[in-house]
Amino acid sequence: MTLKLTSKSFSDYGEMPSRHTCEGKNVSPPLEWINTPDGTKSYVLIVDDPDAPDPRAPRITWVHWVLYDLPAGTSRLCEDVAAQRLPDCARQGMNDWKRVGYGGPCPPVGQHRYFHKLYALDVMLGDLGHPTKAQLEKAIAGHVLAYAELVGTYEKQL
Repeated sequence: MTLKLTSKSFSDYGEMPSRHTCEGKNVSPPLEWINTPDGTKSYVLIVDDPDAPDPRAPRITWVHWVLYDLPAGTSRLCEDVAAQRLPDCARQGMNDWKRVGYGGPCPPVGQHRYFHKLYALDVMLGDLGHPTKAQLEKAIAGHVLAYAELVGTYEKQL
Protein backbone atom coordinates (compact mmCIF):
# COMPACT_ATOMS: atom_id res chain seq x y z
CA MET A 1 0.00 0.00 0.00
CA THR A 2 1.22 3.48 -0.86
CA LEU A 3 0.82 6.52 1.38
CA LYS A 4 -2.09 8.57 0.00
CA LEU A 5 -3.03 12.20 0.69
CA THR A 6 -6.51 13.60 -0.06
CA SER A 7 -8.72 16.59 0.71
CA LYS A 8 -12.48 16.97 0.92
CA SER A 9 -12.06 20.47 -0.56
CA PHE A 10 -10.42 19.59 -3.89
CA SER A 11 -9.32 16.61 -5.95
CA ASP A 12 -5.79 16.00 -7.22
CA TYR A 13 -5.07 18.73 -9.80
CA GLY A 14 -8.50 20.18 -9.06
CA GLU A 15 -9.21 23.83 -8.32
CA MET A 16 -8.88 24.87 -4.69
CA PRO A 17 -11.93 26.70 -3.30
CA SER A 18 -11.40 30.43 -2.76
CA ARG A 19 -11.88 30.06 1.03
CA HIS A 20 -8.35 28.57 1.12
CA THR A 21 -6.88 31.59 -0.72
CA CYS A 22 -6.15 35.29 -0.28
CA GLU A 23 -9.44 36.02 -2.06
CA GLY A 24 -11.36 34.14 0.62
CA LYS A 25 -10.80 33.41 4.31
CA ASN A 26 -7.23 32.19 3.67
CA VAL A 27 -7.79 29.05 5.78
CA SER A 28 -5.88 25.80 5.40
CA PRO A 29 -7.69 22.99 3.60
CA PRO A 30 -8.73 19.79 5.35
CA LEU A 31 -6.26 16.99 4.61
CA GLU A 32 -6.41 13.25 5.28
CA TRP A 33 -3.96 10.42 4.67
CA ILE A 34 -4.00 6.65 4.70
CA ASN A 35 -1.59 3.72 4.28
CA THR A 36 0.99 4.80 6.82
CA PRO A 37 4.12 2.65 6.56
CA ASP A 38 5.31 0.57 9.52
CA GLY A 39 7.90 2.38 11.59
CA THR A 40 6.41 5.86 11.04
CA LYS A 41 7.18 8.15 13.99
CA SER A 42 6.09 11.50 12.51
CA TYR A 43 4.97 13.38 9.42
CA VAL A 44 6.13 16.51 7.65
CA LEU A 45 3.83 18.58 5.43
CA ILE A 46 5.17 21.17 3.00
CA VAL A 47 2.92 23.20 0.70
CA ASP A 48 4.60 25.09 -2.12
CA ASP A 49 4.00 26.67 -5.53
CA PRO A 50 6.64 26.01 -8.22
CA ASP A 51 4.93 28.39 -10.67
CA ALA A 52 5.83 31.70 -9.02
CA PRO A 53 5.56 34.40 -10.03
CA ASP A 54 4.22 33.51 -13.50
CA PRO A 55 3.53 29.92 -14.64
CA ARG A 56 4.73 30.86 -18.15
CA ALA A 57 8.12 31.91 -16.71
CA PRO A 58 8.51 30.50 -13.19
CA ARG A 59 11.51 31.79 -11.24
CA ILE A 60 11.01 30.50 -7.71
CA THR A 61 9.11 27.94 -5.68
CA TRP A 62 7.03 29.88 -3.17
CA VAL A 63 6.51 28.14 0.18
CA HIS A 64 3.02 28.43 1.69
CA TRP A 65 3.17 26.14 4.73
CA VAL A 66 5.72 24.10 6.68
CA LEU A 67 4.58 21.63 9.35
CA TYR A 68 6.66 18.99 11.10
CA ASP A 69 6.57 16.52 13.98
CA LEU A 70 2.96 15.63 13.26
CA PRO A 71 2.72 12.49 15.45
CA ALA A 72 2.48 9.04 13.85
CA GLY A 73 -1.10 8.56 15.10
CA THR A 74 -2.27 11.59 13.14
CA SER A 75 -4.18 10.89 9.93
CA ARG A 76 -5.85 14.21 9.24
CA LEU A 77 -5.75 17.96 9.65
CA CYS A 78 -9.06 19.78 9.89
CA GLU A 79 -9.87 22.84 7.82
CA ASP A 80 -8.49 26.09 9.24
CA VAL A 81 -6.14 24.27 11.60
CA ALA A 82 -4.37 26.86 13.74
CA ALA A 83 -1.32 26.47 15.96
CA GLN A 84 -3.45 25.92 19.06
CA ARG A 85 -5.42 23.16 17.28
CA LEU A 86 -2.47 21.26 15.82
CA PRO A 87 -1.93 17.72 17.14
CA ASP A 88 0.25 17.47 20.26
CA CYS A 89 3.97 17.84 19.49
CA ALA A 90 3.33 19.27 16.00
CA ARG A 91 5.38 22.32 15.04
CA GLN A 92 5.30 24.88 12.24
CA GLY A 93 8.07 26.37 10.18
CA MET A 94 8.49 29.62 8.29
CA ASN A 95 6.69 30.26 5.00
CA ASP A 96 7.98 32.63 2.30
CA TRP A 97 6.00 35.54 3.74
CA LYS A 98 8.38 35.18 6.72
CA ARG A 99 5.44 34.07 8.88
CA VAL A 100 4.73 30.90 10.78
CA GLY A 101 1.59 29.10 9.65
CA TYR A 102 -0.52 28.70 6.55
CA GLY A 103 -0.55 31.27 3.76
CA GLY A 104 -3.00 30.41 1.02
CA PRO A 105 -2.71 30.75 -2.75
CA CYS A 106 -2.50 34.31 -4.03
CA PRO A 107 -1.02 34.05 -7.51
CA PRO A 108 -0.16 37.37 -9.18
CA VAL A 109 -0.94 36.02 -12.66
CA GLY A 110 -2.23 32.81 -14.25
CA GLN A 111 -3.18 29.44 -12.83
CA HIS A 112 -0.67 28.07 -10.33
CA ARG A 113 -0.17 24.58 -8.89
CA TYR A 114 0.01 24.08 -5.12
CA PHE A 115 1.85 20.93 -4.09
CA HIS A 116 0.81 19.50 -0.70
CA LYS A 117 3.71 17.15 0.11
CA LEU A 118 3.42 14.66 2.96
CA TYR A 119 6.46 12.75 4.22
CA ALA A 120 6.28 9.82 6.67
CA LEU A 121 9.45 9.79 8.79
CA ASP A 122 11.16 7.22 10.99
CA VAL A 123 11.96 9.91 13.63
CA MET A 124 10.50 12.82 15.54
CA LEU A 125 12.66 15.81 14.66
CA GLY A 126 12.29 17.75 17.89
CA ASP A 127 12.34 21.52 18.20
CA LEU A 128 14.04 23.03 15.14
CA GLY A 129 12.67 26.49 15.89
CA HIS A 130 10.77 27.74 12.85
CA PRO A 131 12.70 26.11 10.00
CA THR A 132 12.38 27.09 6.38
CA LYS A 133 11.50 24.48 3.79
CA ALA A 134 15.18 24.09 2.88
CA GLN A 135 16.21 23.60 6.51
CA LEU A 136 13.45 21.05 7.05
CA GLU A 137 14.32 19.14 3.87
CA LYS A 138 17.91 18.89 5.12
CA ALA A 139 16.70 17.62 8.52
CA ILE A 140 14.51 14.88 7.01
CA ALA A 141 17.18 13.56 4.62
CA GLY A 142 17.68 9.85 5.26
CA HIS A 143 14.50 9.57 7.37
CA VAL A 144 11.73 9.43 4.75
CA LEU A 145 9.79 6.15 4.76
CA ALA A 146 7.07 7.24 2.32
CA TYR A 147 5.90 10.26 0.37
CA ALA A 148 2.53 11.40 -0.97
CA GLU A 149 1.40 14.55 -2.71
CA LEU A 150 -1.83 16.26 -3.57
CA VAL A 151 -1.84 19.11 -6.07
CA GLY A 152 -4.44 21.86 -6.07
CA THR A 153 -4.69 24.65 -8.62
CA TYR A 154 -5.82 28.24 -8.34
CA GLU A 155 -6.14 31.37 -10.48
CA LYS A 156 -7.35 34.66 -9.06
CA GLN A 157 -10.91 35.50 -10.00
CA LEU A 158 -10.45 39.29 -10.06
